Amino acid sequence: MTFRPDADLDPGQVSDRRGRRVRGGGLAMGGGIGGLILMAAIVLLSGGDLGDIVGGLTGGPVREGPVGSQAAAECDTGAEANERLDCRIVGSVNSVQAYWADAFEAAGREYQQATTVLFTDQTTTACGGATSAVGPFYCPLDQTIYIDLGFYDQLESRFGAEGGPFAEMYVIAHEYGHHVQNLLGFLEGGRDAGEEGGAVRVELQADCFAGVWAGNSVDTGYLEPLTQSQINQALDAASAIGDDRIQEQTEGQVNPETWTHGSSEQRQEWFTTGLEAANADACDTFNAEDL
Repeated sequence: MTFRPDADLDPGQVSDRRGRRVRGGGLAMGGGIGGLILMAAIVLLSGGDLGDIVGGLTGGPVREGPVGSQAAAECDTGAEANERLDCRIVGSVNSVQAYWADAFEAAGREYQQATTVLFTDQTTTACGGATSAVGPFYCPLDQTIYIDLGFYDQLESRFGAEGGPFAEMYVIAHEYGHHVQNLLGFLEGGRDAGEEGGAVRVELQADCFAGVWAGNSVDTGYLEPLTQSQINQALDAASAIGDDRIQEQTEGQVNPETWTHGSSEQRQEWFTTGLEAANADACDTFNAEDL
């Protein structure tokens, strides 16, 4: 069990677009199928704060048809979160935002909630049209996290992650880490690639922020005390989406000069740093000499 069965969920923090029909704005990548596969291999499961890339995936405006599903709106209790993936996302969002709201208040700041959007295949965002090939991502222009829940199947079947409820929560907490960075002015901390580059430092800080939430998650009132097995699920997911592991699987070689998210070891270490410190002050990746 992960969630307290009697926890009250707020489904209003999650927008369920699954089942909507999307018309227009097909993919228009110069590299054709090969380019799409290569990009998906690198981007998919990488923790994806890719608003600047997402906008380039569509060749025109994308219009969404009627809502086909609002199942997440039915998620009311922690017991449901223990049974259903979409309800687990609702509970994860509630817990993550409850922690950051308290942390911001303690620092004399005001936390602005972000919405999480569940979608199928493709959807519209303020950063442009997005497809599920991009993986979960945060769009700073509308302060929204987007995720196709089929991502979690890919996490296990394609990239060999163990999976599990806390791995799912780690992914959500990482994306909310980007939202926190946006509110604090850290999101644009760097875009240069490489194992010590600015892009990697941004991503590792989001991993650390995810760990900080995990270290305080029980206090939010939504989760039962974490077990080592659950923590291992998050660490395993962090390892699965390391740049080195993805490159090895998709390209057969590792090139640290092109990293944008960090190695498996780096991602695990910074999540653990946040978890053990349970304080965002421990997550200053931008001034860390050794990542």
